[in-house]
Amino acid sequence: MAKTRRLFATPFVVDELASAEGLQALRAIITAQQADDSAGVQISNINGWHSNTRMVEWGGEVARALAYKAMQMADAQTVDIRSPQASRFGWIPEMWANVSSKGSANQYHTHPGSYWSAVAYVDDGYEGDDDPALGGELQLLDPRMPMIRMTAPDLRIADAGGAAEPNEIAIRPKTGMIVLFPSWLHHAVRPFSGPGTRISVAMNLVPALNAPE
Repeated sequence: MAKTRRLFATPFVVDELASAEGLQALRAIITAQQADDSAGVQISNINGWHSNTRMVEWGGEVARALAYKAMQMADAQTVDIRSPQASRFGWIPEMWANVSSKGSANQYHTHPGSYWSAVAYVDDGYEGDDDPALGGELQLLDPRMPMIRMTAPDLRIADAGGAAEPNEIAIRPKTGMIVLFPSWLHHAVRPFSGPGTRISVAMNLVPALNAPE
């Protein structure tokens, strides 16, 4: 009888930020930075405000604490194969803030040059409304696509239960959620129509060899 193994899974890690005070402090710092630099930058964002990528500097201790949380998550998911018990690598974080109102979205993109990427949601902007029509989901694209669709677009690989595997996964953010995924994974944000303002912090983690002791 044929046996099927599921190989090369893509990790997607979800955790929670426990400190309400920390979320409030992040909100205050991001709001102040937006007031100071209202133009921001344009990268993958459609509408909305995207800060520069130096939030580790201007975000103070609360931003560094958030970066440390993401680095802990990355450490738990990463093995140095030449030194499995004590990794020789640390992480250089790059961090920025996003503020999104109605109509804001992010195009599909990846983060070349980094190993892990993370997003922390300071405020999901839904204000307690669970209507799926509000959008704003984090979209994750099957990294094997479009290769598996170029030959036969109507075919899908069967999952463990025999159903068609999805090409995209939608993750609905919530306040206090932090997610971690490989930087090569294509991701986007659907147009957001929530009644509030979405505030999130994104990070890239670049591996770097620690200095020898």
